[in-house]
Amino acid sequence: MPALQPQPQITTLEQYEALPEDVRAEVFDGQIYYMASPSEIHQTISTELTTILNTYIKSKKSSCKVFHAPFDVKLNDAPLTIVQPDLMIVCDKSKLDGKRCNGAPDFIIEIVSPSNPSDDYIRKAYYYKNAGVREYWIVDPRRKTVTVNYFDGNIISIQYPFDSIIKVNIYDDLLIDFSEIANLSNI
Repeated sequence: MPALQPQPQITTLEQYEALPEDVRAEVFDGQIYYMASPSEIHQTISTELTTILNTYIKSKKSSCKVFHAPFDVKLNDAPLTIVQPDLMIVCDKSKLDGKRCNGAPDFIIEIVSPSNPSDDYIRKAYYYKNAGVREYWIVDPRRKTVTVNYFDGNIISIQYPFDSIIKVNIYDDLLIDFSEIANLSNI
């Protein structure tokens, strides 16, 4: 008879919410994963993209909102799945409860951490697509690429170099000149 294997503890919403505020963590299918603090390049790229997205949304007088990490997104209740995307746009305000976004944001950007790139390229792409995220960008400073996954309608995935002007597909007229962001980030 095979030996019993220890089962990992399933994290509940109450346990997650009881974590200290300075602890960065995500939960996938009830399993908690701790995250390191972001680097200077990561923060610079995040700040620039947040500014561009927020300026665009304000100029259009849109009801959509831009959020940046740490801000929780609960993708699933059972098993619990909570993520903290680097950046996101939420257009359905009924998903916001004052604490988090409950359900899929319309647009997500993750900036790849050198310590676990597969997390953004594989795990999060899977969860975001299945949860109903319309568009998901993976910004990789090490590779100097932006991978655009457009899940709305026909699924496309295109990789751009950092010197590209990239269209945000959920909008008709939003283009982001990534060469400007790369220059500001000294990449």
